[in-house]
Amino acid sequence: MAEELNVFETAQKQLKAACDALKLEPGIYEILKQPQRIVEVAIPVKMDDGSIQVFTGWRSQHNNACGPYKGGIRYSPKAYADEVRALSLWMTFKCAVLGLPYGGGKGAIKVDPSKLSAGELERLSRGFIDLIHPLIGADKDVPAPDMNTNAVIMGWMVDEFEKLQGHPEPGVVTGKPLAYGGSLGRTAATGNGVGFAVREACKKVGIDLKGARVVLQGFGNVGSYTALALARLGAKIIAISDLTGTIYNKDGIDIEGLIKYQAKNKAETGVPKIADFPGTQAISIDEFWRTECEVLCPCATENQITAEVAQVVNCKVIGEGANGPTTPEADEILLQRGILVVPDIFCSAGGVTVSYFEWVQNLQNYYWTEEEVNAKLERNMVESFNKIYDMQVKHGVTMRTAAFMVAIERVAQAMRVRGWV
Repeated sequence: MAEELNVFETAQKQLKAACDALKLEPGIYEILKQPQRIVEVAIPVKMDDGSIQVFTGWRSQHNNACGPYKGGIRYSPKAYADEVRALSLWMTFKCAVLGLPYGGGKGAIKVDPSKLSAGELERLSRGFIDLIHPLIGADKDVPAPDMNTNAVIMGWMVDEFEKLQGHPEPGVVTGKPLAYGGSLGRTAATGNGVGFAVREACKKVGIDLKGARVVLQGFGNVGSYTALALARLGAKIIAISDLTGTIYNKDGIDIEGLIKYQAKNKAETGVPKIADFPGTQAISIDEFWRTECEVLCPCATENQITAEVAQVVNCKVIGEGANGPTTPEADEILLQRGILVVPDIFCSAGGVTVSYFEWVQNLQNYYWTEEEVNAKLERNMVESFNKIYDMQVKHGVTMRTAAFMVAIERVAQAMRVRGWV
């Protein structure tokens, strides 16, 4: 059902709406509507059969008025330059809405990592760092994991960067293995953040999260930890859909059991499928979107909640765990239907928040307990939600526009004191 939309144009429309609502000087939008820099690189990789393949990669650096660029690196066969531009723009405001001292960055390599051996994947990851290392650093630009990348890949990247620099610099990348300066609580951070955001939103619309029904799209890192977080808060996850199938149980799906089932399938077949999980029934994707629930969490990819989907979803709150899952046309329909949308630039910001905590720990060379990390994350998410909600009430705008307004005010002020406008 996904509409063919350019996500960069969508991001620019969201930015423009917030700038207009704040009545900012035109120069602010003109500076913020595009990245300060985007580089495209060609990464030669020696494959296991001795052949050479060249992969295309990008790093976009959107704005550093508030601090070093910050943002993940994704591996995807569908990656393209404008997607990377859009994601770097969203990262600027995702950091600003949480009050983090960062600007936005994003990276991607056009590749299907499932078709590479471990050795090929390592050579690709190191090759990417070889080409972008002059642009990154703990005080310049700090990458992190994203779609199809993980702590192992981040470890290779840090090691390659430190070899090139000739000295240790663990803060150059976040999302690292614990043994290499990673932070406790980082793996689950985005999902935990979605859980906190949804909890606060439910309070505002009078929903008791205990026993509330949740429908969730995507069961990768973000989706699975979102499901765990919401289940631990008392919600029932009644339907889950991903590329491997769509499952339903009106009494709630056993999330911990599903995670083990998914891992077992991946170990045995290479495919982390959720289909055929005992105790669930298969439903169609159309039935999935129409499932009656209190909360819908899109945690997959962009442009999933289209105008067509927005007309049939049967929920009261949408918590966007993915980046850009809702199209502008769908946003209008959801607003008219009275569905509260907790926007991605805030709702999915738990990951970058704990990445910031990891960076701080690296710089101090002093590390916190998982309880400390989670408590700080919860405090940041709750405080930021209340600022966004207050902005929404004050200006009579959507939560998405309000989140952009909170973030843009911070970035604009930093730009003004720097003399950029």
